[in-house]
Amino acid sequence: MKLLAIETSTEACSIAVLVDGAVIERFEIAPRRHTELALPWAGELLAQAGIAKSQLDAIAVGRGPGAFTGVRLAIALAQGIALALDRPLLPVSTLAALAMQSSGDRIVAAIDARMGEIYVANFQRDGNGVVATSDEIVITPDAHVPPDDIGWHGVGTGFAAADGALAMRLQAQLATVDAAALPHAADVARLGAMAFARGEAIAPEHIQPAYLRNNVALTILEQQALRAARKTGC
Repeated sequence: MKLLAIETSTEACSIAVLVDGAVIERFEIAPRRHTELALPWAGELLAQAGIAKSQLDAIAVGRGPGAFTGVRLAIALAQGIALALDRPLLPVSTLAALAMQSSGDRIVAAIDARMGEIYVANFQRDGNGVVATSDEIVITPDAHVPPDDIGWHGVGTGFAAADGALAMRLQAQLATVDAAALPHAADVARLGAMAFARGEAIAPEHIQPAYLRNNVALTILEQQALRAARKTGC
């Protein structure tokens, strides 16, 4: 199994390559530099892994929720590469990738959505992966309904948003909180590989980003990124 994974849904830019279960990754908190970094990193990681882009089985991508621009850019790049190589896509929830960073079995993953809101969902550890046990929603931290029981693990910048309002609201339910965690392409790759094994790969044109807020059209910058990805195939 050989995958390229792209995750640019937050201020972090992250690219990973998975080859037969082994993952290598580039990750950097780089606001406004995602377009500049993503494709060069992809080429560097493929070279480091010793595989040609033509050997990839699929492209995994963090499909959101997250920043509008970052989600749209990731989708555009992944679609362009997949179309150029005639490969399928593996859309992965950004919140699920974030939940993978927790060591706990029951996880609340939350991303700062700005404007006083958070993207949030609950997850359960399932073997080497995670499965959602609630819908992904955008909500104000003080409107989030706490789980009924204790022993949950909080992860993501949503716990730092609004002066830590979510962490305070769930403090009775949470065993640990990592409010600095951001999603990584390495976890997008791992979840993508599991989805591929389950037969969940899709044609590039069928991917649906998870904005959770109103969808908007591709910007000129993202259209340029899509054309570049289609032209180079990485």
